[in-house]
Amino acid sequence: MTGSRVLPRTLVVRLDSAGDVLLAGPAVRAVAAGSAYTALLCGPRGVQAGKMLPGVDEVLEYDAPWVGLEPPPVSRTATRRVLEALTARRFDRALVLVSYHQSPLPIALLLKLAGIGWTAADSEDYPGALLDLRHRRLPHRHEALAALDLARDAGFALPPGDDAALRVRTPPDTTHLTGSGPYVVVHPGAAVPARAWSPGRAARAAAALAAEGHRVVVTGGPGERDLTAEVAGEHGLDLGGATDLRHLAGILAGARVAVVGNTGPAHLAAAVGTPVVSVFAPVVPAERWGPYGVPHVLLGDQEAECAGSRARRCLVPGHPCLDGVSDAEVLAAVAALRENRPAGTLHSDRTRKANRANPDVDVPPGPGDVPGPGGGSATERGATV
Repeated sequence: MTGSRVLPRTLVVRLDSAGDVLLAGPAVRAVAAGSAYTALLCGPRGVQAGKMLPGVDEVLEYDAPWVGLEPPPVSRTATRRVLEALTARRFDRALVLVSYHQSPLPIALLLKLAGIGWTAADSEDYPGALLDLRHRRLPHRHEALAALDLARDAGFALPPGDDAALRVRTPPDTTHLTGSGPYVVVHPGAAVPARAWSPGRAARAAAALAAEGHRVVVTGGPGERDLTAEVAGEHGLDLGGATDLRHLAGILAGARVAVVGNTGPAHLAAAVGTPVVSVFAPVVPAERWGPYGVPHVLLGDQEAECAGSRARRCLVPGHPCLDGVSDAEVLAAVAALRENRPAGTLHSDRTRKANRANPDVDVPPGPGDVPGPGGGSATERGATV
């Protein structure tokens, strides 16, 4: 899509949460490199992240009734509004980014009704006339790389020198919030409770880090102030509810290490280049959702009973997959990352033992692992059964 060809106006769709939008960042940059204008259609929880992505000219918002933890009711008015907005912008092409378990077809139908002539997406379901490029993702592919695969096979390549890492626009200086001097961030919350430590366990980890000599900064959203106050206790600086996503990015950028569950701030930390101690609940697979492109240590029992369940609340009394992680493991993980190890997963002993039969189960590919032409993903031009 270079040379004498007229570059298209392209829409990228990612309707989920902030973390999902951040993982779409490399694919968005590829699209922007081959487009005259690039817009991003997000759900309400992803808008702030969308505005932080390099290459995005405009962010549109649509609260889709088939997405999210508390989807809105189907509304003729809301549907008409998004159709009018998309039609007015006269997009030539659209890429629909979805997770491996989601269908792109509801939004693909609306894109066709809005007059967008060519749409591509990963789809396990037969798309009929809704997709012009039906793409099949590679098995066990990390979400960031799956999105890049789709962009590449749709004709969009990253520009020379782009390392395919997660990235956001330069965040603001947050020294006025954190104070000067090195610190470790502990982000104890998650939108899905199963993906976070219990409050008491997070508080003990923060206390152990402080006792080890780390200055601990505890972050969280406006609805998590009680949680962050409990976790910070007398040992940490409580910044719960004190930031929007941009300022949280600034706090994470200044941290030596971020200790966080499998939730959006883990991907935000990766996008600003901060190493991550990933306290990862196996309700979703780490191979698809683990920290991408930065040094990280994966903690948590990846073969727990809840593995692959996508449960929102822990199914096992005591939340053993995460609350069973010891203070010693947390301290060792932070120490390893402060030694500036190369990018990749540094397994804890317990995680390594659990995955001995499949040592790559929780090792996402690095940012350079982007296949060239013919990289193995399957595509279908037009709609075939």
